[in-house]
Amino acid sequence: MANIYKKPVFVRDASTGERVKGKSRKWWGRFRDVDDREKRVPLAIDRAAAQAMLNEYVRRVERQKVGLIEATDEHRKKAIAQHVADYEKHLKAKANEPRYIDLAIGRLKALLAGCKFKSIGQITPSGVANWLRDQRDANAFGKATSNDYLVAAKAFCNWLVRERRFGHNPLAHLQRLNVDTDVRRKRRVLTMDELDRLIAAAEKSKGRLGRMGGADRAIVYRLAAFTGLRAQEIASLTPRAFALDANPPTVTVEACYSKHRRKDVLPLAEDLCRRLRTYLARREKEKRRSGEERLWPGKWYRKAGEILQRDLAAARQAWVEDATGTAERKCRDHSDYLRTVDTAGQVVDFHSLRHGFITHLVMANVPPKVAQALARHSTITLTMDRYTHLGMGDLVEAVGRLTGNP
Repeated sequence: MANIYKKPVFVRDASTGERVKGKSRKWWGRFRDVDDREKRVPLAIDRAAAQAMLNEYVRRVERQKVGLIEATDEHRKKAIAQHVADYEKHLKAKANEPRYIDLAIGRLKALLAGCKFKSIGQITPSGVANWLRDQRDANAFGKATSNDYLVAAKAFCNWLVRERRFGHNPLAHLQRLNVDTDVRRKRRVLTMDELDRLIAAAEKSKGRLGRMGGADRAIVYRLAAFTGLRAQEIASLTPRAFALDANPPTVTVEACYSKHRRKDVLPLAEDLCRRLRTYLARREKEKRRSGEERLWPGKWYRKAGEILQRDLAAARQAWVEDATGTAERKCRDHSDYLRTVDTAGQVVDFHSLRHGFITHLVMANVPPKVAQALARHSTITLTMDRYTHLGMGDLVEAVGRLTGNP
């Protein structure tokens, strides 16, 4: 039953100045919406006007029930910034990692502002596609980044549909671009010898990078290279994440830090477990003094590539000094240098350690499905095509294994 009423409020007595119970100046309305939920809305100071406004609310509900008015009409009138703010609250309520939320909302706001959308009713596939094309033409970003912005916009529109703020997703048919035709960063994986030299250089380092000493960086590199964990996932780990005495020993990444938002439990090699036991024992003593729960705290993962480059440079310098004037120095192929960029324009960054983990699995003849599971990829194509790096030497060796006459 719909009715109007005066809302109880506290008012200041004109004679005494004290706060006393009273009634609001404005009339309020009480009614039930199309989902039979009670709604209370402010109306007007004039009783007749308030009653007329309430009657209009009731009339709109009745028209919605028979399909004459869409439930999304009211949401179309709101400023798009209000929907974005509600969407951000939704992401935070799901306990998503703050950096992920900031990135998704930042991309969404940039796209909506660039397209000059003021309300959700103005969102059009052509507007989004044209803006993304303009950014690519201006070299503001490549196809991979363009896809990231499109994914952020489509996720927002899907949320609007689920919340019954929009009847359909206008961007549903927009497809992501083929990033293989526009690779801005070609990664090179480190050989096992190069990885050993990198870790050795970090262990010998006396300086601190990203709040981490040399021994800290060395164990971080080992974790990334022999588990495939990403920098941000490693930064989230605490001593409780490691079950070194279990059978098999494992490390656990909580869902809120995993890229695919699921809890991951990964096996650990015995050599890595042995090194981790020693490292964790030392860190336990430091924890008592500092009170820090995470093993590698801070925002170092945001500049993990720069940190690795510093240790790579030190490792390369040590190699050159050791080899200078020797036959080894003269005979070493150029591809064996520890370097940040090679002649093919490929780079070595922190994510190269994950690429190397997957590549070495494949080269060790691990079944593709097992490699996909360890990589935590959604498709075997991603594992075998994007994360597996084979050189000419690998192909020559494979051909050499063939038996029989052609």
